[in-house]
Amino acid sequence: MLRSVIPVWRCVVVVAAAIGLPGAGRVADQHLRGPDQHFRGTDQHLRKTDQHLRESTTSQTGASRFALAIVEDGHGRATVDVGADDFLVEESGAAREILDVRVADYPVAIVLDNGTAASADFEAMRTAVIRMVERLGVRPVSIVTTAGGPTTIATFEDDREVVLERLQKVEWSGADDGQTLRAAAAAAEAIRATGALFSAIVIVAAAPASGEGSTDASLTAPVIDSRAVVHVVASSRTGDERAPGAGDGGVLRSLATQTHGQFTAIYAAPSFQPALDRVVARLTTEMLIEYLVPVGSKAADVKIGVRMPGARVRGLGVAPK
Repeated sequence: MLRSVIPVWRCVVVVAAAIGLPGAGRVADQHLRGPDQHFRGTDQHLRKTDQHLRESTTSQTGASRFALAIVEDGHGRATVDVGADDFLVEESGAAREILDVRVADYPVAIVLDNGTAASADFEAMRTAVIRMVERLGVRPVSIVTTAGGPTTIATFEDDREVVLERLQKVEWSGADDGQTLRAAAAAAEAIRATGALFSAIVIVAAAPASGEGSTDASLTAPVIDSRAVVHVVASSRTGDERAPGAGDGGVLRSLATQTHGQFTAIYAAPSFQPALDRVVARLTTEMLIEYLVPVGSKAADVKIGVRMPGARVRGLGVAPK
């Protein structure tokens, strides 16, 4: 059953003959060598034509598009035990051929709040982020800290060991406020530079994103334009003097909602780890489905189904549009 998930020879014959006339051997010999050169030239031309046809056939047959989705079994548990033969994809009612299915491995940028508001929570936050990076699987990961302005301590090009080593060295700043939105904007710019079709930003914050010296819109626009899905795990303890007004999540909650990510409110430091574990569970069970589409077509009314009794598919996006 299909469910809507998105709220996309030629044949060449050459015949040749040469007729020799009595007393005209030399002329005939030159005449025969002429066709021989002509045949060699024709052979070269045919090889070029064959190559051109192969290239033309490849370019005109179709292009590929990608859908990001999560498959849940009959018990509601996400599963990655699926292959290309298990999926069905339609665009505007037309069936598409599935080319490949794999666990998604797109870039993930993590924003770690180490500003003054983190205070006693910071060790729990950093430990939870380290655990997250260790469990993300093989994919590019970058880390941006917030204290005193965004600082990229690890890039997408760094090996995982380097990322973890630098995370271990991040310290809480008792003097500088965290600038979470600016850090998220910096992470988004780095993501856009990769050209990735899908990506995610995970924000681990101890305070609401406010008072950063600019309007929220000017800082959130780069994040939204990057098309990254934003997941937020943020302290929301009411009455906390270190994070006044954090109860509703404010702009961070709005970012997560607009990008179809998750927002998790934290009321105690030990809760950061299970919250990030849930984010990891989603990231490591998302499936990337590549399917064939006509050249120049647009993604419209995309529907994805799976041939598994009781299972359902939850669509997360299609690219390129």
